[in-house]
Amino acid sequence: MDTKIPESPELKLHFLDYWRIIRLRKTVILLVFLLVVITTTAVTFMLPKTYASMARIKVEKDNPVVSGIEKAPSYTPFDPFWLGTEFEVIQSSSVLNDVIKQLDLNEKWSTRMGLPGKLKTEQAYALLKRQIKVNQSRNTSLIEIWVYSEDMAEASEIANKIADVYRESRVNTRKNARGEGIDALRKNLQEQEGRITSAQRIVNDLRRTNDIPDLDSSSQNTSLLNIDTVRTLEQNRLAASQKYTDDQTLLDGIIKHSREELRSSLSTMYPFEPQLATFSDQLASGQQRLIALLKELTPEHLEVKKAQALVEKVQSQLDEKIDGILIGLKTNAERSKARLTEIEAQVRTARDEMKSTGEKFRSYFDAKRELENLQRVKEAINLRIASEAIETELPLGSIVTVTDEAKMSPNPIKPNKPLNIGLGVIVGLIVGVGLAFFIEYLDTSVKTIDDVERALQAPVLGVIPQNVGSLLEEGPDTPHAEAYRVLRTNVLFTRKEEKLNTISVLSGGAGEGKSTTLLNLATVFAQNGNRCLVVDSDLRRPSIHKVLKVSNSIGLTNYLLKQNTLEEVIQTTSLQTLDFLPSGKLPSSSMGILSSAKMKELIRELKSRYDFVFFDSPPLLGVSDASILASEMDMVLQVVQYRRYPQPMTLRAKQMIQKVGGNLVGIVLNNINMSQDENYYYYSGYYEYSKQNDESDVINSKPSKKAEKTNA
Repeated sequence: MDTKIPESPELKLHFLDYWRIIRLRKTVILLVFLLVVITTTAVTFMLPKTYASMARIKVEKDNPVVSGIEKAPSYTPFDPFWLGTEFEVIQSSSVLNDVIKQLDLNEKWSTRMGLPGKLKTEQAYALLKRQIKVNQSRNTSLIEIWVYSEDMAEASEIANKIADVYRESRVNTRKNARGEGIDALRKNLQEQEGRITSAQRIVNDLRRTNDIPDLDSSSQNTSLLNIDTVRTLEQNRLAASQKYTDDQTLLDGIIKHSREELRSSLSTMYPFEPQLATFSDQLASGQQRLIALLKELTPEHLEVKKAQALVEKVQSQLDEKIDGILIGLKTNAERSKARLTEIEAQVRTARDEMKSTGEKFRSYFDAKRELENLQRVKEAINLRIASEAIETELPLGSIVTVTDEAKMSPNPIKPNKPLNIGLGVIVGLIVGVGLAFFIEYLDTSVKTIDDVERALQAPVLGVIPQNVGSLLEEGPDTPHAEAYRVLRTNVLFTRKEEKLNTISVLSGGAGEGKSTTLLNLATVFAQNGNRCLVVDSDLRRPSIHKVLKVSNSIGLTNYLLKQNTLEEVIQTTSLQTLDFLPSGKLPSSSMGILSSAKMKELIRELKSRYDFVFFDSPPLLGVSDASILASEMDMVLQVVQYRRYPQPMTLRAKQMIQKVGGNLVGIVLNNINMSQDENYYYYSGYYEYSKQNDESDVINSKPSKKAEKTNA
């Protein structure tokens, strides 16, 4: 049946896993390291020597020592963008081509390279630009000009010449630019004078045509346009409008109240009318006295009538006062409205006068303002020409100063042998280790017990070291025997019933050590007193008879074909409790012999005769015999060789065992290098210790579980 393998959890590498990979791949790391270091060293000593020379210069913007007309001395702050621009100017063709010409580098380099004729200027410029490096001196505004050459004298000569040519180009550029600027200003001045003459003619014509006195712009603003008068009238209009709004608002607010409300509240609104307050108080006291009398007397009583008459008299006086106030408010509102109407008429009249006057004289004053502007521009140009002429004669500051001249250096800077070799060592280690880990990443074979248990989801019952031979020849006291005794103990603990005594050792591919594992496991079972039989059922490539040094002329195939009896085909070995059944010769017409009923009968017969029967088989993948045997065995062990086949192949073999119904009890990890892999070091340490206690391993022919735990 097909068993679903659960998804394995992600494995995180420990530091010891990295160290294990380095130890296992140390040969690759060492070879790559030596190759890189040797190559780097050889190339370093083969490279030609390169010398460097540096000229340091101080550069400033073009500012004269003495300021020009109407110019105060200015401080120029540090500008990194301007400095970067000068880096490019120094390396430009205009500077470097002059250097090439003055030093005749076309001829020198052509001779050095053995070329016929001179180099072209473009070729020499490309070569020179590759040999120079311009940068800023650290934490300063100085510029360093580095030149690299195989000739130490040439390096210093070129560096100094670049500084000189750059300085001369800065001075010449400034002089030429200032002279061209003055010429342009003089030409502009002539054009400006022509514009002024034309503008003056237009002004004169407009003045004569419109009979306008020669007034300046201020006269126009104050006498003709009367802007201030209009502004004053506008302010008066706003004040009158506000006054009318306030009076009308007050009147509207009073009119909307009833007579009774006005009697009680008008004294509060008009505190400056003392009679209102007096009448209001008298009315309130009279009404209170009247109310009090009505509670005790009848309305016909004389006192009540007197009080009633007094209240009516005070109300009449208060109403007369209120009517007078209302008439006054109406009069004020009407007067404010009349004043507003009058001022608005004055504003309209003033605006009309200003508009008519402006229409009449606008063109004249526009032309006159244009003339004045042209005259001011002319004066500015005259002043600028004078200033530039004076500044041209002023001495320039040290816009380019050579602070350090380039000198010849006897020590080459390239190749830097210690640095190159050191980098080679570092790069060699990095590449070697990286390649080792890359190879390890590509290697998908089984490497650790964790790999097996994670991929196959099955327990590892035994770990077998490298270079294991036959235990019949080595004896029971060797360290290798202890590995198989551990495997035997684990197999017995996985056996659920005593009658399960047929064991087959299978592998996915050839060469994984299944035959050796089966023979040695049978040997340790026999050394423990169990009567065991080894059956070589690998009919295609039998090998166990060679290890036991017995004949393979008759064996399993002869018995299955009924040519010989069982007693005739079973052979004894040097160990009394261990017998051997060779494979025999396989006829070409009997390829399905292992699936025959005779084979099943043989398995039942051997189970009854021996304590344990071990069946060798061919590899699982590609051959059906192994699957047939796995389905008939009580217990199946799968051998996985360390770092041999990819994990998917091993997983496929395990799945094939499960599909045919085989009882896979565990995995045997074979061919482990105990000395190099720390994951298995404790096995080899214990094996060495086990030499002293091998005598207790062989006790009974059928050990009890208690005895097996003691051996384990």
